[in-house]
This record gives sequence, C-alpha cells and structure tokens, in this order.
Amino acid sequence: MQNLHKNVFKEITPLTPFDCFTIFSRVKKEFNFPLHYHDEYELNLILNAKGAKRIVGDHIDVIDDLELVLIGPNTPHVWLTHQCTTEITEVTIQWHKDLFDEKFLTRNQLSFIKKMFDMSARGVSFPQKTIEAVRDRILTLSQRSGFDSVMDLISLLHDLSTSRKIFSLSDTSFLNSKNFSYNSRRLEKAFEFMNTNYHNQISLNDVAKLVNMTDESFSRFIKKRTGNTFINSLNEIRLGHASRMLIDTTHSVTEISYQCGFNNMSNFNRLFKKKKGCTPKEFRENFSGVRVFV
Repeated sequence: MQNLHKNVFKEITPLTPFDCFTIFSRVKKEFNFPLHYHDEYELNLILNAKGAKRIVGDHIDVIDDLELVLIGPNTPHVWLTHQCTTEITEVTIQWHKDLFDEKFLTRNQLSFIKKMFDMSARGVSFPQKTIEAVRDRILTLSQRSGFDSVMDLISLLHDLSTSRKIFSLSDTSFLNSKNFSYNSRRLEKAFEFMNTNYHNQISLNDVAKLVNMTDESFSRFIKKRTGNTFINSLNEIRLGHASRMLIDTTHSVTEISYQCGFNNMSNFNRLFKKKKGCTPKEFRENFSGVRVFV
C-alpha cells in the first residue's frame, strides 16, 4: 500500500476537526477526479451513470444506473466516465475515521456497523434493493442540520450495515493485511507468513505446522473463519501482490507471475481473469490512464 500511495493523489478533504461529516452533491457529465485516497470514510451514491467504470483497490467493474459504495480510510478509488453518456448525479458523504470511537463500536448494538467499517478497507458495495430503500434519505440528508443530521447519519449507517448481500470489492492483500483483524492469533500468524513468503512455494502443511495444527484442522479452521479455503486465500494474496506490481512496476506479466509464486503462466492468467474480470494486461491498462504522481 505504501508503494501504491506514491502513484495516487492524496485528497485533503474540507473537514475540520470540529465537523462530524460533510456531504456534497453535484450533477455532471463526466467523472474527472483522479485515482485518490484520503484519511476519511466515504459513502458515495451515484445515479444514472450506467457504463461508468469504478476502481476500488484492485477491483475494477463497470457500474449500472444505481451505485452505492462505502470506502474506508486510505483505500485508493476512482470512478471513470468510460462508456457513460448520461448526466450523472453524485452524492458524497465523508466523515472522520475517529468519529465513531473504537470502544464505542465494540458495543453490541454497534456490532454491524463495526463489521461494515472493517469491510470498508476493501470497499463495500450495496445491492440495488438497499440503494432504492435509502436513496431518498441520502439525497435529503443535506437538508438536515445539527444534531438531527448526525443522528440521521448513524441511523443510515446502521440500516446499511444490516443490509443483506453487501460484499467487499478489493483483495485484502492488495491493501495491507496488517490492517485486518481475523480475531485469531493463529490466523494472523498464518496470513502474515503467506504475505511475507507469497513468492515462494507454500504448502498447507507449511502453514499448519507454523500454527501447531494438523493439515485437516487448519484447513477447516481457515474455511470457518474466513469463508475461504487455504489455496484460495493464498491465491488472493498472490493476486493482490501481482496487482500492485502491475501498477507500480514495468515488469512483464510473465515476470510478475513468477515473482508472485505462480509457476504456471496460463494458470495465473486464468485465476487473474476469474478474480478481476480482466486479463493482467487489461488491468494494467485500466490503471495507466488514471495514475497521478505526487
């Protein structure tokens, strides 16, 4: 993540230490803000932008008419006009990352919001049904003021956090695995090992031994805790590092493939396209046009 930040624009938002949040909306014909990140949380509602392209971390997608995404602090993101030809409405809400204290979020009643905030480091996308349910509340939030508007924001965030079918966008390893808590020292140790040694051959037995578990036990353990198999978790880490290298270096796709632990080029291309929806070459081209060096 540190290397990536050299290649993107750091936005300084207009929030002061005395503000709770800021909300601004605009109608425009195109997206013209560069790939960027900032210290604040951001909730972005975009209407009537079918065909535009969204990049969050290493996730790239073409969006539909309704778009609502929560972006965590310091997560690179951008929307590109791409194939959108309509007039776009965009409403952006930004708030300080310490607006909700960590101890406050550990209370039972805030557990869903905390989980959503944890997911937002990878970008959180909401389904159309949820967007339709909260769209008017977001559009009218700017008309509220003072304490009422803060309560409305908290209520909105709670309803979003209990929404079904929300999902993360970017790979964990593309950002920084140290920012994530798996609520398990064994998993922390396993993921740290995989992130450090992703370029080497790593077997299930290597990692299981590291955390003093049998192969079978660790296999069940990682699946239960993360919803992902060991091999899928390792591949995600390797693909995350490969994505960073595609952006940050001029190494060939073949070089990057082998440097990230993939010993089979066709397997790398297949997994990359399955996960990212595009080839490694297309992924690099998608970023090359929006990078800003600071």
